Amino acid sequence: MKIDWNTSVKPSLKSNLKLSNRLQKIEQMVTAQYDHIWDCCCDHGLLGCALLSRPEATTVHFIDIVPQLMTELESKLHRFYSGSTWKTHCLDVAKLPLAQYKGKHLIIIAGIGGDLMIEFIEAIYKKHKDLNIDFLLCPVHHQYPLRQKLIALDFSLKHEVLIEENRRFYEIVLVSTTSTEKKNINPVGDEIWQSQSGLQSDIADKYLKKTLNHYQRIQQGFHQGKTNDVQHIIDAYHAVKL
Repeated sequence: MKIDWNTSVKPSLKSNLKLSNRLQKIEQMVTAQYDHIWDCCCDHGLLGCALLSRPEATTVHFIDIVPQLMTELESKLHRFYSGSTWKTHCLDVAKLPLAQYKGKHLIIIAGIGGDLMIEFIEAIYKKHKDLNIDFLLCPVHHQYPLRQKLIALDFSLKHEVLIEENRRFYEIVLVSTTSTEKKNINPVGDEIWQSQSGLQSDIADKYLKKTLNHYQRIQQGFHQGKTNDVQHIIDAYHAVKL
C-alpha cells in the first residue's frame, strides 16, 4: 500500500492514517513500551507513521533497502513528523544497527515469506544475543518453518492472532528473546485457534482447512518422489482442536 501524502496526510490529521486490517492489527499488538521500534514492513512507512502518532516517547526506525524510497519517505517525515523522534536507514534488515541504540527493541517484520524472515531473525539474533528484543512477525507464507526456527532459538511467545484480509490468512506472532514469563511457541499455533466470536471461529476453520489442503498436496508430491515428507506437519495440524 502506497501513501498519498499530498491528499491523505496532513499535519493535523496524522492519527487518521488509513491502515489495512492487517497493519491495524499489527499496530494494536504493540502494547508494551519500547525505546526503539524498527519498522521493516515493506509498506512505505505507513505502520511506522501510525506508531509515531502515538503519545509514547519512542524512536521509530524506518528500514528499506531501496534508496529512492527512503529519500522520499525521509522528506515526508520531515514535513509531517518534525516533532517526533524517528530515523531512516537504507540497509538490509539483517544488518540493523541495534547495538548503537540503548534500551528495549521491537522489530516488526511483515510482507515477506517466513523463509526470508528466518534469515533476518537468525542474523539479527546472532549479532545481538545480549539485547532485549521482541519480534512482531507477520509472514505471508512458510509459517510452520518460521515457528520451528523460533522454537529452536528458544524464543518465548507473548501473543498471537489470526486474521483474514482479502481472502488471505495471516498469522501475527509477537515473540521475545528475553521474556521473564516463559510461554512456549506451538509449532502450529495455539491462541490463533481459540475463537471468541462466530466470525473468528469461521476464520480459524477456513484457515485450518486451507493449511491442511496445502500440506496434503505437498505430501502427494512426496509419494511421487517430487517433494519432502510432510506427514508430521499434517499430523500436527490434524491435532488442532477448534
